[in-house]
Amino acid sequence: MKTVFARTAVLKDCSTHYCPGCGHGIAHRLVAEAIDELGIQGRTIGIAPVGCSVLLYDYIDVDCIEVAHGRAPAVATGMKRTNPDKIVFSYQGDGDLASIGAAEILHAGHRGEQLTVIFINNAVYGMTGGQMAPTTMLNQVTTTSPKGRSAVEQGYPLQVSEVMAVLPGVVYVERTALDGGAGVRKTKKAIKHAFELQVEGAPGLALVEVLSPCPTYWRMPPAKAMKRIREEMSKFFPVGRLKG
Repeated sequence: MKTVFARTAVLKDCSTHYCPGCGHGIAHRLVAEAIDELGIQGRTIGIAPVGCSVLLYDYIDVDCIEVAHGRAPAVATGMKRTNPDKIVFSYQGDGDLASIGAAEILHAGHRGEQLTVIFINNAVYGMTGGQMAPTTMLNQVTTTSPKGRSAVEQGYPLQVSEVMAVLPGVVYVERTALDGGAGVRKTKKAIKHAFELQVEGAPGLALVEVLSPCPTYWRMPPAKAMKRIREEMSKFFPVGRLKG
């Protein structure tokens, strides 16, 4: 029997530019489903910075703004403050949010901005050639850590969710994983809840970190990449709700 997947009105009918096995396509669908189910399509504004996520507007049918690398929280702040009736979210990768945009997300959380942040963590710079990111795991091989990341030489992986959870202006933090059916369902629930908080007027920032596979720059097939999330990546970045 042929399986037919229902298409949400928020998810555009188009071909993907993402690599086979990339988690961005799954995450896009989950964001689109949450927006659709909450009935907020006409009120929602997406902020997409430089990175694999930059073409968000090609896939999700809401107003979107393309911004400079790392500056999504700053632009989202301005958009939400001048349009408080809108639902504003940023969709950012780890090379963006955890590196050049680290100060932006930290201060947005510290200020308690009413934003929803979807943070895709695949432990590598995916758009520019597979370089080491702040979230690259210890011993993980990248184009700029050919011998594997060393704590002595390059430091430890940055645990963004743990850092954000201690800020009083952050109302909700959860880390999930696109490592199989159960993980996808939990990710959907977390993303929807993060949007719900903003819809309800919760005073602060909500962040969902999503552990996502990058088969191309992990140099492995998609099934093995998902297994790596479960068996290796989750040791550095434990899944679960950290706040809220």
